[in-house]
Amino acid sequence: MTSEEISYIINELGEDRENYFNAIAPPIVQTSNFAFNSVNELRLALGDEMGGYLYSRGLNPTVEILRKKLAALDGAEDCLVFNSGAAAIFASVLSQTGSGRHIVSVRAPYTWAQRVFDVLLPRFGVATTYVDGSDITNWDAATINSTAVYYLESPNSWDYALQDLRAVAELARSRGIVTIVDNSYCTPLYQRPLELGIDLSLQTATKYIGGHSDVLGGVLCGKHEIIRKIFDSEYLSIGSGIQPFNAWLLLRGLRTLPSRLERISNSTRLVLEFLRGHQAIESVLFPLHPDFPQYELARKQMNGACGLLTIILRRKTAAQIERFCESLRHIRMAVSWGGHESLVIPKLAGIGAADFDPANREHLYIRLYVGLEEPEYLIADLRQALEKIE
Repeated sequence: MTSEEISYIINELGEDRENYFNAIAPPIVQTSNFAFNSVNELRLALGDEMGGYLYSRGLNPTVEILRKKLAALDGAEDCLVFNSGAAAIFASVLSQTGSGRHIVSVRAPYTWAQRVFDVLLPRFGVATTYVDGSDITNWDAATINSTAVYYLESPNSWDYALQDLRAVAELARSRGIVTIVDNSYCTPLYQRPLELGIDLSLQTATKYIGGHSDVLGGVLCGKHEIIRKIFDSEYLSIGSGIQPFNAWLLLRGLRTLPSRLERISNSTRLVLEFLRGHQAIESVLFPLHPDFPQYELARKQMNGACGLLTIILRRKTAAQIERFCESLRHIRMAVSWGGHESLVIPKLAGIGAADFDPANREHLYIRLYVGLEEPEYLIADLRQALEKIE
Protein backbone atom coordinates (compact mmCIF):
# COMPACT_ATOMS: atom_id res chain seq x y z
CA MET A 1 0.00 0.00 0.00
CA THR A 2 1.38 3.42 -0.94
CA SER A 3 1.59 6.40 1.40
CA GLU A 4 -0.91 8.19 -0.85
CA GLU A 5 -3.41 5.36 -0.44
CA ILE A 6 -2.94 5.38 3.32
CA SER A 7 -3.49 9.16 3.43
CA TYR A 8 -6.70 8.84 1.43
CA ILE A 9 -8.07 6.02 3.59
CA ILE A 10 -7.31 7.75 6.87
CA ASN A 11 -8.44 11.25 5.91
CA GLU A 12 -11.19 10.82 3.32
CA LEU A 13 -12.59 7.32 2.78
CA GLY A 14 -16.12 6.88 4.10
CA GLU A 15 -16.50 10.52 5.12
CA ASP A 16 -19.49 11.91 3.23
CA ARG A 17 -19.13 15.33 4.82
CA GLU A 18 -21.96 16.86 2.81
CA ASN A 19 -24.26 14.67 4.92
CA TYR A 20 -23.13 16.30 8.15
CA PHE A 21 -22.73 20.03 7.46
CA ASN A 22 -19.25 19.62 5.88
CA ALA A 23 -17.78 19.15 9.33
CA ILE A 24 -14.13 18.03 9.24
CA ALA A 25 -14.60 15.68 12.21
CA PRO A 26 -17.48 13.23 11.75
CA PRO A 27 -20.35 13.40 14.24
CA ILE A 28 -20.91 10.95 17.05
CA VAL A 29 -24.31 9.47 16.20
CA GLN A 30 -25.15 8.64 19.79
CA THR A 31 -28.40 6.77 19.30
CA SER A 32 -29.59 3.32 20.20
CA ASN A 33 -32.11 2.93 17.36
CA PHE A 34 -33.39 4.45 14.12
CA ALA A 35 -36.88 5.42 12.93
CA PHE A 36 -38.65 4.42 9.69
CA ASN A 37 -41.21 6.12 7.49
CA SER A 38 -43.05 2.99 6.39
CA VAL A 39 -43.77 -0.52 7.58
CA ASN A 40 -42.04 -1.89 4.49
CA GLU A 41 -38.81 0.02 5.28
CA LEU A 42 -38.90 -1.42 8.80
CA ARG A 43 -39.63 -4.89 7.42
CA LEU A 44 -36.59 -4.73 5.14
CA ALA A 45 -34.34 -3.55 7.97
CA LEU A 46 -35.53 -6.31 10.27
CA GLY A 47 -34.79 -8.86 7.56
CA ASP A 48 -31.26 -7.59 6.91
CA GLU A 49 -29.58 -5.71 9.75
CA MET A 50 -26.34 -5.43 7.77
CA GLY A 51 -28.17 -3.68 4.93
CA GLY A 52 -29.04 -0.51 6.84
CA TYR A 53 -29.47 1.17 10.18
CA LEU A 54 -31.90 -0.46 12.59
CA TYR A 55 -30.29 -0.68 16.01
CA SER A 56 -26.80 0.44 17.08
CA ARG A 57 -26.00 -2.99 18.45
CA GLY A 58 -25.46 -3.78 14.76
CA LEU A 59 -24.70 -0.85 12.46
CA ASN A 60 -24.20 2.80 13.39
CA PRO A 61 -23.11 5.70 11.12
CA THR A 62 -20.07 6.65 13.20
CA VAL A 63 -18.96 3.03 13.43
CA GLU A 64 -19.50 2.61 9.67
CA ILE A 65 -16.90 5.26 8.85
CA LEU A 66 -14.38 3.44 11.03
CA ARG A 67 -15.29 0.04 9.51
CA LYS A 68 -14.66 1.28 5.98
CA LYS A 69 -11.28 2.74 6.87
CA LEU A 70 -10.05 -0.28 8.80
CA ALA A 71 -11.15 -2.71 6.09
CA ALA A 72 -9.33 -0.67 3.45
CA LEU A 73 -6.14 -0.49 5.54
CA ASP A 74 -6.16 -4.30 5.82
CA GLY A 75 -6.96 -4.76 2.14
CA ALA A 76 -10.15 -6.54 3.21
CA GLU A 77 -13.63 -6.72 1.72
CA ASP A 78 -15.25 -6.05 5.07
CA CYS A 79 -14.63 -5.41 8.75
CA LEU A 80 -16.29 -5.57 12.14
CA VAL A 81 -15.27 -3.42 15.09
CA PHE A 82 -15.69 -4.84 18.60
CA ASN A 83 -15.57 -3.28 22.04
CA SER A 84 -12.22 -4.98 22.76
CA GLY A 85 -9.55 -7.10 21.12
CA ALA A 86 -10.61 -10.05 23.28
CA ALA A 87 -14.14 -9.80 21.87
CA ALA A 88 -12.79 -9.92 18.32
CA ILE A 89 -10.77 -13.03 19.17
CA PHE A 90 -13.74 -14.76 20.77
CA ALA A 91 -16.15 -14.04 17.92
CA SER A 92 -13.69 -14.99 15.18
CA VAL A 93 -12.78 -18.33 16.75
CA LEU A 94 -16.32 -19.22 17.86
CA SER A 95 -17.69 -18.51 14.40
CA GLN A 96 -15.42 -21.10 12.77
CA THR A 97 -15.82 -23.97 15.25
CA GLY A 98 -18.50 -26.36 16.45
CA SER A 99 -18.97 -29.41 18.60
CA GLY A 100 -16.34 -32.02 17.89
CA ARG A 101 -14.13 -29.66 15.93
CA HIS A 102 -10.42 -29.08 16.54
CA ILE A 103 -8.12 -26.05 16.59
CA VAL A 104 -4.36 -25.82 16.08
CA SER A 105 -2.89 -22.75 17.77
CA VAL A 106 0.52 -21.24 18.29
CA ARG A 107 2.02 -22.04 21.66
CA ALA A 108 1.26 -19.56 24.47
CA PRO A 109 -1.04 -17.17 22.59
CA TYR A 110 -2.44 -13.99 24.13
CA THR A 111 -3.91 -14.75 27.57
CA TRP A 112 -7.56 -14.28 26.62
CA ALA A 113 -7.19 -16.29 23.43
CA GLN A 114 -5.79 -19.15 25.46
CA ARG A 115 -8.65 -18.79 27.94
CA VAL A 116 -11.09 -19.29 25.06
CA PHE A 117 -9.22 -22.41 23.96
CA ASP A 118 -8.67 -23.92 27.40
CA VAL A 119 -11.78 -22.92 29.36
CA LEU A 120 -14.69 -21.92 27.12
CA LEU A 121 -14.51 -24.08 24.00
CA PRO A 122 -13.95 -27.42 25.78
CA ARG A 123 -17.43 -26.99 27.26
CA PHE A 124 -18.75 -27.42 23.72
CA GLY A 125 -16.51 -30.29 22.72
CA VAL A 126 -13.86 -28.23 20.91
CA ALA A 127 -10.23 -29.25 21.54
CA THR A 128 -7.04 -27.27 20.89
CA THR A 129 -3.52 -28.46 20.11
CA TYR A 130 -0.66 -26.00 20.69
CA VAL A 131 2.40 -26.04 18.44
CA ASP A 132 5.67 -24.24 17.87
CA GLY A 133 4.35 -22.25 14.95
CA SER A 134 7.75 -21.36 13.54
CA ASP A 135 8.00 -24.74 11.76
CA ILE A 136 5.37 -25.47 9.11
CA THR A 137 5.73 -29.22 9.69
CA ASN A 138 4.33 -28.75 13.21
CA TRP A 139 1.07 -27.39 11.79
CA ASP A 140 0.82 -30.30 9.40
CA ALA A 141 1.57 -32.90 12.09
CA ALA A 142 -1.03 -31.46 14.49
CA THR A 143 -3.80 -31.39 11.90
CA ILE A 144 -6.51 -34.03 12.13
CA ASN A 145 -9.70 -34.66 10.18
CA SER A 146 -11.75 -32.42 12.50
CA THR A 147 -9.35 -29.46 12.45
CA ALA A 148 -11.32 -26.33 11.55
CA VAL A 149 -9.03 -23.43 12.53
CA TYR A 150 -5.36 -22.50 12.52
CA TYR A 151 -4.84 -19.69 15.04
CA LEU A 152 -1.69 -17.60 14.56
CA GLU A 153 -0.04 -14.70 16.37
CA SER A 154 2.80 -13.20 14.36
CA PRO A 155 4.80 -11.76 15.98
CA ASN A 156 3.59 -12.53 19.48
CA SER A 157 4.03 -9.90 22.16
CA TRP A 158 6.82 -11.37 24.35
CA ASP A 159 9.52 -13.18 22.38
CA TYR A 160 8.14 -12.09 18.97
CA ALA A 161 8.02 -15.59 17.50
CA LEU A 162 6.76 -15.49 13.92
CA GLN A 163 4.95 -17.88 11.65
CA ASP A 164 5.43 -18.03 7.89
CA LEU A 165 1.98 -16.66 7.12
CA ARG A 166 1.96 -17.55 3.45
CA ALA A 167 3.12 -21.13 4.07
CA VAL A 168 0.58 -21.73 6.85
CA ALA A 169 -2.19 -20.19 4.74
CA GLU A 170 -1.34 -22.45 1.80
CA LEU A 171 -1.35 -25.55 4.01
CA ALA A 172 -4.67 -24.53 5.56
CA ARG A 173 -6.27 -23.90 2.20
CA SER A 174 -5.24 -27.34 0.98
CA ARG A 175 -7.02 -28.86 4.01
CA GLY A 176 -10.11 -26.64 4.00
CA ILE A 177 -9.06 -24.97 7.26
CA VAL A 178 -9.74 -21.33 8.20
CA THR A 179 -6.74 -19.22 9.26
CA ILE A 180 -7.00 -16.47 11.87
CA VAL A 181 -4.04 -14.25 12.79
CA ASP A 182 -3.60 -11.70 15.57
CA ASN A 183 -1.80 -8.82 13.82
CA SER A 184 -1.74 -6.46 16.82
CA TYR A 185 2.05 -6.20 16.94
CA CYS A 186 2.42 -4.80 13.43
CA THR A 187 -0.95 -3.29 12.48
CA PRO A 188 -1.88 -3.41 8.77
CA LEU A 189 0.62 -0.63 8.08
CA TYR A 190 3.56 -2.93 8.86
CA GLN A 191 2.11 -6.34 7.95
CA ARG A 192 -0.73 -7.35 5.63
CA PRO A 193 -1.79 -10.93 6.45
CA LEU A 194 -4.74 -11.07 4.04
CA GLU A 195 -2.42 -10.45 1.09
CA LEU A 196 -0.41 -13.47 2.26
CA GLY A 197 -3.49 -15.70 2.12
CA ILE A 198 -4.78 -15.50 5.71
CA ASP A 199 -8.61 -15.62 5.99
CA LEU A 200 -9.23 -13.43 9.04
CA SER A 201 -6.92 -10.74 10.40
CA LEU A 202 -7.63 -9.29 13.83
CA GLN A 203 -5.99 -6.69 16.00
CA THR A 204 -6.61 -4.81 19.18
CA ALA A 205 -7.53 -1.22 18.32
CA THR A 206 -6.86 -0.31 21.95
CA LYS A 207 -3.18 -0.06 21.18
CA TYR A 208 -1.74 1.65 18.09
CA ILE A 209 -5.02 2.64 16.44
CA GLY A 210 -6.38 4.37 19.54
CA GLY A 211 -2.93 5.60 20.44
CA HIS A 212 -3.92 7.57 23.54
CA SER A 213 -4.60 4.87 26.16
CA ASP A 214 -8.17 6.06 26.59
CA VAL A 215 -10.33 3.67 24.55
CA LEU A 216 -10.80 -0.07 23.98
CA GLY A 217 -11.54 -1.71 20.65
CA GLY A 218 -10.99 -4.78 18.50
CA VAL A 219 -10.88 -5.20 14.73
CA LEU A 220 -11.69 -8.22 12.57
CA CYS A 221 -11.18 -8.10 8.78
CA GLY A 222 -11.74 -10.58 5.97
CA LYS A 223 -13.95 -11.50 3.04
CA HIS A 224 -17.49 -10.14 3.14
CA GLU A 225 -19.04 -13.62 3.21
CA ILE A 226 -17.19 -14.57 6.42
CA ILE A 227 -17.71 -11.18 8.07
CA ARG A 228 -21.43 -11.27 7.21
CA LYS A 229 -21.76 -14.70 8.81
CA ILE A 230 -20.11 -13.43 12.00
CA PHE A 231 -22.26 -10.26 12.01
CA ASP A 232 -25.51 -12.22 11.74
CA SER A 233 -24.56 -14.62 14.52
CA GLU A 234 -21.75 -13.97 17.00
CA TYR A 235 -21.60 -10.18 16.62
CA LEU A 236 -25.32 -9.51 17.12
CA SER A 237 -25.95 -12.34 19.59
CA ILE A 238 -23.09 -11.54 21.95
CA GLY A 239 -23.64 -7.78 21.71
CA SER A 240 -19.92 -7.00 21.60
CA GLY A 241 -20.00 -4.23 19.00
CA ILE A 242 -18.20 -0.98 19.73
CA GLN A 243 -20.14 2.06 20.93
CA PRO A 244 -20.33 5.24 18.78
CA PHE A 245 -18.24 7.43 21.08
CA ASN A 246 -15.46 4.85 21.28
CA ALA A 247 -15.55 4.47 17.50
CA TRP A 248 -15.16 8.24 17.23
CA LEU A 249 -12.13 8.13 19.53
CA LEU A 250 -10.58 5.43 17.33
CA LEU A 251 -11.21 7.59 14.26
CA ARG A 252 -9.37 10.41 16.01
CA GLY A 253 -6.45 8.12 16.82
CA LEU A 254 -6.37 6.73 13.30
CA ARG A 255 -5.63 10.20 11.88
CA THR A 256 -2.12 10.17 13.33
CA LEU A 257 -1.35 6.44 13.09
CA PRO A 258 1.36 6.64 10.37
CA SER A 259 3.14 9.54 12.07
CA ARG A 260 3.06 7.87 15.48
CA LEU A 261 4.32 4.55 14.16
CA GLU A 262 7.15 6.27 12.33
CA ARG A 263 8.24 8.22 15.42
CA ILE A 264 7.92 5.18 17.69
CA SER A 265 9.94 3.05 15.27
CA ASN A 266 12.71 5.64 15.03
CA SER A 267 12.90 6.02 18.82
CA THR A 268 12.89 2.25 19.29
CA ARG A 269 15.99 1.90 17.12
CA LEU A 270 17.86 4.36 19.35
CA VAL A 271 16.69 2.70 22.57
CA LEU A 272 17.59 -0.71 21.14
CA GLU A 273 21.10 0.47 20.28
CA PHE A 274 21.59 1.78 23.82
CA LEU A 275 20.33 -1.41 25.48
CA ARG A 276 22.42 -3.72 23.31
CA GLY A 277 25.54 -1.81 24.30
CA HIS A 278 24.90 -1.76 28.04
CA GLN A 279 26.90 -4.13 30.23
CA ALA A 280 23.90 -4.92 32.47
CA ILE A 281 21.90 -6.34 29.54
CA GLU A 282 22.50 -9.92 28.43
CA SER A 283 20.25 -9.90 25.38
CA VAL A 284 17.55 -7.93 23.59
CA LEU A 285 14.78 -9.48 21.50
CA PHE A 286 13.49 -7.46 18.55
CA PRO A 287 12.24 -9.03 15.31
CA LEU A 288 13.90 -6.61 12.90
CA HIS A 289 17.38 -6.82 14.40
CA PRO A 290 19.86 -9.02 12.47
CA ASP A 291 20.53 -11.11 15.59
CA PHE A 292 16.88 -12.16 15.88
CA PRO A 293 16.49 -15.89 15.05
CA GLN A 294 13.73 -15.25 12.51
CA TYR A 295 15.13 -12.01 11.12
CA GLU A 296 14.91 -13.06 7.47
CA LEU A 297 11.26 -14.09 7.82
CA ALA A 298 10.51 -10.83 9.64
CA ARG A 299 12.05 -8.85 6.77
CA LYS A 300 10.09 -10.91 4.27
CA GLN A 301 6.59 -10.36 5.69
CA MET A 302 6.90 -7.23 7.86
CA ASN A 303 7.52 -3.61 6.87
CA GLY A 304 8.25 -2.47 10.41
CA ALA A 305 8.26 -3.52 14.03
CA CYS A 306 7.06 -0.49 16.01
CA GLY A 307 7.88 -0.17 19.71
CA LEU A 308 7.94 -3.50 21.54
CA LEU A 309 11.18 -5.19 22.58
CA THR A 310 12.17 -7.60 25.35
CA ILE A 311 15.33 -7.52 27.47
CA ILE A 312 17.06 -10.04 29.70
CA LEU A 313 19.32 -8.78 32.46
CA ARG A 314 22.70 -10.33 33.18
CA ARG A 315 21.79 -10.59 36.85
CA LYS A 316 18.95 -13.08 36.80
CA THR A 317 17.28 -12.86 40.18
CA ALA A 318 13.69 -11.86 40.81
CA ALA A 319 14.93 -9.15 43.16
CA GLN A 320 17.10 -7.56 40.46
CA ILE A 321 14.33 -7.67 37.88
CA GLU A 322 11.92 -6.05 40.31
CA ARG A 323 14.48 -3.46 41.37
CA PHE A 324 15.11 -2.46 37.77
CA CYS A 325 11.42 -2.08 36.94
CA GLU A 326 10.62 -0.21 40.14
CA SER A 327 13.59 2.16 39.65
CA LEU A 328 12.27 3.56 36.38
CA ARG A 329 11.04 7.10 36.93
CA HIS A 330 9.31 7.95 33.66
CA ILE A 331 8.63 4.59 32.02
CA ARG A 332 5.51 3.33 33.74
CA MET A 333 4.82 -0.25 34.78
CA ALA A 334 1.59 -1.43 33.13
CA VAL A 335 0.09 -3.90 30.68
CA SER A 336 -0.71 -3.09 27.05
CA TRP A 337 1.20 -0.89 24.61
CA GLY A 338 0.59 1.44 21.67
CA GLY A 339 -0.27 4.63 23.58
CA HIS A 340 1.68 7.85 23.97
CA GLU A 341 3.42 6.63 27.13
CA SER A 342 6.37 4.25 27.40
CA LEU A 343 5.75 1.15 29.50
CA VAL A 344 7.54 -1.78 31.10
CA ILE A 345 6.23 -5.12 32.32
CA PRO A 346 8.24 -8.04 33.74
CA LYS A 347 7.08 -11.55 32.93
CA LEU A 348 7.46 -12.52 36.57
CA ALA A 349 4.56 -10.22 37.48
CA GLY A 350 2.29 -13.01 36.23
CA ILE A 351 4.20 -15.76 38.01
CA GLY A 352 3.88 -16.68 41.68
CA ALA A 353 6.99 -15.83 43.69
CA ALA A 354 7.52 -19.48 44.59
CA ASP A 355 7.27 -20.50 40.92
CA PHE A 356 9.90 -18.11 39.57
CA ASP A 357 12.68 -20.10 37.93
CA PRO A 358 15.81 -18.23 36.79
CA ALA A 359 16.69 -21.21 34.60
CA ASN A 360 13.48 -20.65 32.62
CA ARG A 361 14.36 -17.99 30.05
CA GLU A 362 10.78 -16.81 29.70
CA HIS A 363 10.61 -15.97 33.41
CA LEU A 364 13.42 -13.45 32.84
CA TYR A 365 11.66 -11.44 30.15
CA ILE A 366 11.18 -7.72 30.70
CA ARG A 367 9.04 -6.20 27.95
CA LEU A 368 9.59 -2.56 27.09
CA TYR A 369 7.27 -0.42 25.00
CA VAL A 370 8.77 2.73 23.51
CA GLY A 371 6.19 5.50 23.29
CA LEU A 372 6.22 9.06 21.98
CA GLU A 373 8.60 10.64 24.49
CA GLU A 374 12.00 11.91 23.34
CA PRO A 375 14.34 8.91 23.00
CA GLU A 376 17.04 10.65 25.02
CA TYR A 377 14.56 11.07 27.86
CA LEU A 378 13.81 7.34 27.83
CA ILE A 379 17.46 6.30 27.52
CA ALA A 380 18.38 8.45 30.52
CA ASP A 381 15.65 6.76 32.55
CA LEU A 382 16.80 3.29 31.50
CA ARG A 383 20.42 4.16 32.26
CA GLN A 384 19.73 5.29 35.83
CA ALA A 385 17.55 2.21 36.50
CA LEU A 386 20.24 -0.13 35.15
CA GLU A 387 22.83 1.53 37.39
CA LYS A 388 20.73 0.49 40.38
CA ILE A 389 21.34 -3.21 39.65
CA GLU A 390 25.03 -3.14 38.77
